[in-house]
Order: sequence, then C-alpha cells, then structure tokens
Amino acid sequence: MSRKSDLTGMTRREFGKIAGVGALGAALSTTTARMAFASSANPAEIIGGVNDTMIVHNAKLGVMETPLQLLREHEITPKEIMYIRNHFPPAGKQAWMATNDAPAIKEWNIRIGGLAVRPRTITLSDLKSMEQVKVVAVMQCAGNGRSYFAAKAKAPGGQWKHGGMANVEWEGVPLRAVLARANVGPSPDARWLTANGADESPAPKGADLIKSYHVEDPALDNAILAMKMNGEPIPAVHGGPVRLIIPGYYGNMNVKFVNELLYETEQSPSPFQSKAYRAVNRPVEPGEFSVKDYNLGNSKPTYGFKIMSVIFAPLAEDKVKAGPVTIRGVAWNDGTARIVSVKVSKDGGKTWDDATIKHADSPYAWQQWSLDTTLEKGTHTLRVIATDEIGRTQPLDGTATWNPKGYEWNGADLVTVTAT
Repeated sequence: MSRKSDLTGMTRREFGKIAGVGALGAALSTTTARMAFASSANPAEIIGGVNDTMIVHNAKLGVMETPLQLLREHEITPKEIMYIRNHFPPAGKQAWMATNDAPAIKEWNIRIGGLAVRPRTITLSDLKSMEQVKVVAVMQCAGNGRSYFAAKAKAPGGQWKHGGMANVEWEGVPLRAVLARANVGPSPDARWLTANGADESPAPKGADLIKSYHVEDPALDNAILAMKMNGEPIPAVHGGPVRLIIPGYYGNMNVKFVNELLYETEQSPSPFQSKAYRAVNRPVEPGEFSVKDYNLGNSKPTYGFKIMSVIFAPLAEDKVKAGPVTIRGVAWNDGTARIVSVKVSKDGGKTWDDATIKHADSPYAWQQWSLDTTLEKGTHTLRVIATDEIGRTQPLDGTATWNPKGYEWNGADLVTVTAT
C-alpha cells in the first residue's frame, strides 16, 4: 500500500522556512488565506496572477477553466490562462500551493521505494544535474467537455466546456533515466509504479490522490519528471517544483508535487485510483450505473486521451460577416498515431469538407487545422471530426459515451454562428 509522506518529515518551522515564507504562520497570512478560501468568484483573487476572465468552477479549490477566446490566441498556453484543477484546498501547511508563481523551495526530495531492490531518495539538485529534455504536450482534465453530456443526463462535477485544456512545453528529466541512475531496480514481484504527491486531504482520514501505472506501460518511456513549464520553473498551482508528466495522459495521471515513486505488486487502493477518474468498460445509460458502482473490474483509469478536435473560430459570440471565412481550431490524441484527417461541416453534419492540418513537431501537441470557405448570410451549424491513422475518430453524438462521472468527452464539436 502507498504511504503518504509528509514532505520529508520536517517540523512546522522547517517547512515554513523551506517554503520560503519564513515560518508556517507567515504561510497562513490573511492574504494567503483569502486566496485559498475566497468566496468571491474573481479568479485573480482566488489564485494571484491568473487572468481575471477565467471561468471559476470551485473558488475554494481554485478550479477554473480558460475561455476559448483566450485559449485560441496562443500556440503555447501561458500560465496566466492555463486551466487549474486541484483536489484539496491549499490551506495550512499546503498554503504555498495557492500561487501561480514558482514555489520558493530550494530543495525537494523524491523517495523511490516500495518493492525497489535498493530504495533511495533523489533530490531536486540531483534532477537538475541530469540531462534535460523538452516536450510540448496537451494537458487536459478528464472532465473537459463534461457539460455536453447533459444533453442526455447531467454528470456531477464541474461543468467544464472545452477550456479544461492547454498546450504546454514541459522540461525535465526522463523518468526511465531517473530510475536507472538511481539504480533502485524493481523486485521480480513489482508490477506497478505508483506516484504520490505532497498535496493531501484536509480530512484526517481523507483519500489521498495517488496514481499507479503498469511498470511496462509504454507511456512511461516518454514520461518526465518536469521542473519547468514554458521555460520557467513550474508554478506551484500547476504542480511545482516537480511534476510527473506523461504526454498524452489525462491531467489527473500527471501527479503534481511528486515526492514518492513506489514499486508495488498491485495498483494503489486509493479511491482516486480505484474509484475516481475511471472510465466504464461498456456503454451505460443514465440510471443503470452510478458513481458508486466503479471498481477495478468494471472500469479502467483515465489514461490516454481519446481523439478530439475543437473549433476555435468562429465562435458563437464572434461577429461573422457573410462571405469568405476561415474556420480553424485544433485536434489532438494520445500521441501514439498521427492525425490524418480533420473534416468540417457547415450544415450540422450533412456535408463535410477536408481541413488543412498543420502538424506540430510534437505528436503530443495540438495539431492546428483550418478551412477557408464561404458562409452565406444566416445561421450555420459548424461541426468538426478528427481521425488518426489507426482509424480512431470522434462520434457525431458525443452522448453515446455518456458515463456517470462525465469523463473523456470526445463528441464532434458543434458551434452555431450567424453570418450577417
């Protein structure tokens, strides 16, 4: 079973010093407490430094998504407009996590243990001394698009539209290289690698956000222990100083504030692994399967992305003039197969045109697409469907994959515009 570390077992005074706030009392200053528990829906009052037009889903946790009007302006998503999804209120000794700046932490320990033959601890300094790699990859909440499932039945949780995603450049050390250099070695019985972070539930016996991956999962070959985001130290609210990044995997699998890597015989029993963030193995209808019914046998973790595409322009609120128009957006998948087709419809799906795809250097990044066309005066229903080289595509009716948790929406996007 995974064990929750209290960072490095330091005292309250030591923690405050390392976190760069002098003492724990300073971390709980009036300003920080206001940021962590703001009742106002003003995003910049909840998390300092974020754009004040972000859409707030949960002020206490600082959960917010990006308006598409902002998201479409940047090929690489700036930290000021990057969606935020944390699971525990950044209070008490976790107050340092409630900032869009890099945490003022000079040292950080990651314990590698469990069924490791030679358990050891690596430090932030160790990571910085190793060869660094960069990867541009989509980061996306598993609940991105959840609100659209409501066309069949509303799923509980934040009613995300398409703003729970970002296109980000991560920089760090390949996970496999770290494990090899640490020379820990898994025992023959080790089947899973479990990642744990420094965030924890405020409840004494609350569930801990721990994630497990099969030791032979090919996705781990591309995983990195990232220390930089968009060329700067990772902001605390996005998982700094060290975040496990697995390109092509939903955000919850990219453990923030990572401070433990454990080899184990079984995947973690944490509810966040065994109950939450899981996709049902079969199609279900509202009423026949509930959020309490998930288990290891009837569902699987939200690992790799489903293929998806989104229209960035024009949006419903844009002023569109009849005549020549460029419809554009982005498409992405888990990065394991090239996206070869993006089809766009101007009449709700009756007819389709092939968009031009501008492939990114990274298979894990957004692939930009565009279609130069003409819109006559009146109302038009725009739709888009992406397909990759192994035949994975999007359902025209996204509610066909309805599930009680509202995860992994990948229905063909729909935007209604009026040309004048």
